[in-house]
Amino acid sequence: MSDQSRSIIGAGVPRIDGPDKLSGRANYAADNLPPGLTYGYGVFSTIASGRVTDIELDDARDMPGVVDIYHHGHFPTLYHTPSSLAQGNKVEETRLPFEDDRVYYAGQFVALVVADTFENARAAARRVKVSYAEEPTLATLEQGIEANGTQPGSGNHSRGDAPAAFDSAATTVDVTYRTPVETHNPMEMHASTAWWQRGELTIFDASQGVVVAKGALSKIFAMSPERITVHAPYIGSGFGGKLWTWPHAIATAAVSRELGRPVQLVVPRREMFTTVGHRPETRQRLRLATDENGKLVSVRHESINTTSFTDQYVETCGSVTKSLYRCPDLTVSHATTQVNRGTPTSMRAPGAAPGLFALESAIDEMALAAGADPVQFRLDNYASRDESKDLDFSSNHIVEATNRAAEKFGWADRTPGVGSMRDGREIVGYGMAACNWEALKMACDARVSIRADGTAFASCATQDIGTGTYTIVAQTVSDVTGIPLDRITVKLGDSSYPDGPVSGGSWATATTLPAIAGAARNALDEMKRYATGTGGVFAGAASDDLEVSDGGLRNADGKHSDFAAILDAGRYGSADGEAHTKAADSEYSYRSFGAHFVEVRWDPGISRLRVARVVSAIDVGRVINETTARNQVEGAVVMGIGMGLFEATEYDERNARPVNNDYAEYLVPVHADQPEIDVILLDYPDTKFNEYGARGIGEIGITGLAAAVANAVYHATGKRIRELPITLDKLMEDVPAAQSA
Repeated sequence: MSDQSRSIIGAGVPRIDGPDKLSGRANYAADNLPPGLTYGYGVFSTIASGRVTDIELDDARDMPGVVDIYHHGHFPTLYHTPSSLAQGNKVEETRLPFEDDRVYYAGQFVALVVADTFENARAAARRVKVSYAEEPTLATLEQGIEANGTQPGSGNHSRGDAPAAFDSAATTVDVTYRTPVETHNPMEMHASTAWWQRGELTIFDASQGVVVAKGALSKIFAMSPERITVHAPYIGSGFGGKLWTWPHAIATAAVSRELGRPVQLVVPRREMFTTVGHRPETRQRLRLATDENGKLVSVRHESINTTSFTDQYVETCGSVTKSLYRCPDLTVSHATTQVNRGTPTSMRAPGAAPGLFALESAIDEMALAAGADPVQFRLDNYASRDESKDLDFSSNHIVEATNRAAEKFGWADRTPGVGSMRDGREIVGYGMAACNWEALKMACDARVSIRADGTAFASCATQDIGTGTYTIVAQTVSDVTGIPLDRITVKLGDSSYPDGPVSGGSWATATTLPAIAGAARNALDEMKRYATGTGGVFAGAASDDLEVSDGGLRNADGKHSDFAAILDAGRYGSADGEAHTKAADSEYSYRSFGAHFVEVRWDPGISRLRVARVVSAIDVGRVINETTARNQVEGAVVMGIGMGLFEATEYDERNARPVNNDYAEYLVPVHADQPEIDVILLDYPDTKFNEYGARGIGEIGITGLAAAVANAVYHATGKRIRELPITLDKLMEDVPAAQSA
């Protein structure tokens, strides 16, 4: 194998899709303009609960270019999907578009105008007059609990007797934390472009899972999945909001079939807050206890999250709690309560992001109560094996991650007294938190062809949501074949390609790369058969005597022939390989680990709070591309700062309508908010997990970050903020030193 091939894995090579994105050649869902295209624009409910009693369409129909207007009284019959991830047909909002006259949340689709241009569709949609019979609404988690109580959720775990251990412990903490609704808000809005030809559906959709989308649409339209093709070659990020098919995509496909013309629908930014999911509101109670030596003896983590009236979505906040720390007596429980909001969905590090805000804040409070340094308290209590599964971790370097980040950050220079560290007018606060995320690997298929011109082609139906999947697939092909990156073409995001995973859960890399590598090796096996067969370049030689070298094969005598010459000798157009890999086994507990250290600066004179510095050490197995891996952690850190200091979708408690559903009032970090970020990638291959030893990196960087910020804020101000985001008004209020549930 060439030096180039040996060094390609781990190298920070530039993204191979970069030129297409920079030049505008990259095609996103709304960039597709087939002949005869029409445009849809939604009419969205202005109430959050009730019924549609009348829809006046005359004014809208008279507007220029209107083709038709659809609503619950004028829409084709569709079918429900079982919404099963295992079956590959999952959706998040199981109610079909325009299924009936019921309204469950503000911003719900109640009509759809189709016109010859986007502008005409939008103008006509604003002329549709909808009358409602409004009913009482439930706008918040507390209102939902008061009206309907809670429903039990999934992902629960219990071992030992946590209440008894708590009651007899030396030191205890009993605190409640709250997180608000967060909205994904990727730059590319949800969009679909659909058309039908000879009874077959083609749809370009902003989707993180084209294979599952195809499966869902086949159920909804009661047709063979082979007659559906879903394309998502490029996605302007999704953060989980584009994992599953939403009502707008279903409606676009249905209306296109009715009209016999292509239809495109782009969800407006305001409705990105209502009809395509969000991270739900949570309330989490943590009860921790230690013995006289500062060892955890009892942990209880009880969470409640909001869900919709149409679907049960569980935010498994305790998914990390049950295994991160060593504790013999532990209980994790989840529950939901129904409110008048759209169905929640996965948002970067679902469960773990809000859960670790609560857990790692409580761990800090527990360390303080026990008189221990927050870093040392964690080091003394980290789990060495997964007690929730009674399994060894496949690989776990959290102790090293914590120590390396602490050293790089300068934790030893921290003075523990609240407000004791100052730099001019600013009070400096240091905080830290552990981060953790499960490592998953799904089944995957892939295809690789080595072509007669010496190039390679790789395909898989997984998607690149902007994280660099195109590049690491090419790196893998290059690693196996020795073909340089600039001679490798990668095609992703097409449901007609070999089945690939959803791009979520940090499982795309660990899932896709082994399948790509297997397909490349199978292509090489075919190449060797060509080379050693009659008339071949190495006719009569044993395949096992040939090794891959510099984009070709070499025998034991040193004779070398490139792939193009081998194929030319036999007049073959390509050597092809396919592979199928299975999901991860259950022999070990597979997780990724890390630690965040955060410096905040608080200027009480002008009430200014900022995150000045972040050091993160991350243990995610082998690093495939140093640049894209670092980018992933840096982006997640910034998103965690947004979670900690800025982001909250707010609702009018009187009517459950979102009141800041735009980019002007929904605050996210901007360039002026960026801290100095230092990422340490440990790079320990986890070969028990997969052959490349790579675990996912997309999610882990956001987990624990908000807690590290909150802990640093406490160190600077003495105010323990238990409800996100940490806004200035909370710092200027009197915050009690302890808050029981």
